[in-house]
Amino acid sequence: MVKSPSVRSESADSSQQPAKIHLPRTSESESLKKIRHTTSHVMAMAVQKLFPKAQVTIGPWIENGFYYDFDNPEPFTEKDLKAIKKEMIKIINRKLPVIREEVSREEAERRIKQINEPYKLEILEGLQEPITIYHLGDQWWDLCAGPHVENTSDLNPKAIELESLAGAYWRGDSTKAQLQRIYGTAWETPEQLDEYQRRKEEALRRDHRKLGKELGLFIFADLVGPGLPLWTPKGTVLRSILEDFLKQEQLKRGYLPVVTPHIARVDLFQTSGHWQKYKEDMFPLMAEDEEAAAAEQGFVLKPMNCPFHIQIYKSELRSYRELPMRLAEFGTVYRYEQSGELGGLTRVRGFTVDDSHLFVTPEQLDDEFLNVVDLILSVFKSLQLKNFKARLSFRDPASDKYIGSDEVWEKSQNAIRRAVEKLGMNYFEGIGEAAFYGPKLDFIFQDALEREWQLGTVQVDYNLPERFELEYVAEDGNRKRPVMIHRAPFGSLERLIGILIEEYAGDFPLWLAPIQARLLPVSDEFLPFAQQVAKDMKSLGIRAEADSSNERLAKQIRNAEKDKIPVMAVVGAKEVESNSLNIRTRASGELGAIPVPEVVERLKQAIANYSNF
Repeated sequence: MVKSPSVRSESADSSQQPAKIHLPRTSESESLKKIRHTTSHVMAMAVQKLFPKAQVTIGPWIENGFYYDFDNPEPFTEKDLKAIKKEMIKIINRKLPVIREEVSREEAERRIKQINEPYKLEILEGLQEPITIYHLGDQWWDLCAGPHVENTSDLNPKAIELESLAGAYWRGDSTKAQLQRIYGTAWETPEQLDEYQRRKEEALRRDHRKLGKELGLFIFADLVGPGLPLWTPKGTVLRSILEDFLKQEQLKRGYLPVVTPHIARVDLFQTSGHWQKYKEDMFPLMAEDEEAAAAEQGFVLKPMNCPFHIQIYKSELRSYRELPMRLAEFGTVYRYEQSGELGGLTRVRGFTVDDSHLFVTPEQLDDEFLNVVDLILSVFKSLQLKNFKARLSFRDPASDKYIGSDEVWEKSQNAIRRAVEKLGMNYFEGIGEAAFYGPKLDFIFQDALEREWQLGTVQVDYNLPERFELEYVAEDGNRKRPVMIHRAPFGSLERLIGILIEEYAGDFPLWLAPIQARLLPVSDEFLPFAQQVAKDMKSLGIRAEADSSNERLAKQIRNAEKDKIPVMAVVGAKEVESNSLNIRTRASGELGAIPVPEVVERLKQAIANYSNF
């Protein structure tokens, strides 16, 4: 039985580390919810005290803090943030009671007009009764559903910080007024704030955009466009390693490789339902003329690979003897993400999915689903990703964004639930997180900074086989409908690499490192020996190179450390004479002189076993 990994293993020097401080998300803590709601009101009151012309719009909590959007004639500055924080402390120290009041819609409208805040009128239109107002003493109020603390003295000024300024459009609509957003954070204790700020600094150090540039892995270019990464030779090596690794695992498990186009007729996605349910996330239709565009006839960039794989399955009548059929592709897809949502590699407009679609009989569904989960767990183990949990992403029955009958959804969701229970996995249900055509089992990974990312996913789908009228000839000679399993152990290759860069802080495991070994000659006299050894290593599949920079040894070592090369080998007179290498590794430090054949053999073994040298 495959067990679900739970906690991260402790590092060797964990005994010297301070006790870990847990930082709950707002959604996990009613106490933090009250603190952050109230602190955002205190901030808005302080802003309007210092800037009387500022109009208040919305100010919700977010998972690590809160923000408020303001319409102010002049832009706020970093200096203003300090003044606002100072005014907030004064308000907190005044120990103002936080008072909840229910009012009629008419009374709320009257009060809003009295203070001339039109944004509040628009907010009021969307509120359901009862309408609630929260007051800070008799000094300030805002429309709010709460919850809040009872008194501003319940807030700890030393656990509050205003973090940054940003632009925002009213209601997120670029055609409406541009507002100014102030982000802040608030905690129960100063120690929590200190830990939060430490993690923010560590996140900057690990930022994959920064490290990706320093390590020469990828770039973005304005002439190409936002959200469209360009992969350098080193980055392409890294991508290829990951692709080759998964391709080999898939071949062992009976997957069949396929390749499909980047565009297709819009009709394909009308049949699948993507055009109706996913159109706003797709790039615009490419039509020959206005008449074709009006009739929605033309081509679109693919947002998903599944309809293409379905066409391959459907190209001939299949027998039950051919099932399960497992079609796999590293397929690049395109989604028209809003520019404000783009973020390095973790949110892009063009990305490659390690996509596979399994066509199975209903009787094969459970076993095939378990086999897919086993593959995903195996992949995570090789990548040293240990801290994750399973989310059962199910349909929200109240939503109209899904296709298919209630019966089909129940069958699909029950299949996923049976699988995780059989595996004994820790899981939670995410209602409303399903794809529009079927439920999913998503693997939510928690990184070194306790941030959560979705990686691998498995989906059970009865709907697309129905929409595309897929069939197979059963053992009794009748034609029956197969079930589809959609799966992607990596998810997006771009997102995975971004997450791995940050998880490893750029220190890739030996098997993944674009350059695995660098030979450092003490002088030019020993460069030919170093180059020959590097050449021999390359012929055996080891990614090695010799430093021919003519720098002093100390600088070569510093450069190799900066480039995060896993294995460094110093070459001098003694090493040439004894056919050895003086080894230094990032994982274990100085290892001393080791014969070249032994170094090569140990490198080969470590790479094959996904371990360190």
